[in-house]
Amino acid sequence: MAYRKLGRDNKHRRSMLANLTKDVIMNERIETTETRAKEVRKFVDKMITYGKDGSLVARRKALAFLHNDNEVVKKVFDELAVRYQNRNGGYTRILKLTERRGDDALMVILELVNEDTN
Repeated sequence: MAYRKLGRDNKHRRSMLANLTKDVIMNERIETTETRAKEVRKFVDKMITYGKDGSLVARRKALAFLHNDNEVVKKVFDELAVRYQNRNGGYTRILKLTERRGDDALMVILELVNEDTN
């Protein structure tokens, strides 16, 4: 599987992606760079898919990736899995903003899609 290195070594990258994933799940939207958002959305979708599965193995995989943060995993399995039970993927959207002033990196909003509008 091809992935972006984001200018970090393996441990730092994994930790950063896990923390951004937790932020998206808890706040339901974050503002970050486009490359980070494209990489994080894979993990957010995977965590929600684990929540929809609902098995003990899926819960343990989610806990392992999210640094044993029980509050985040509880939200995934109890709230988000129910919200997206009739949706097959595509739980996030990326809305483009302007470039960041310091380095011209394209800033985006990564947010969870509202399932209320059917």
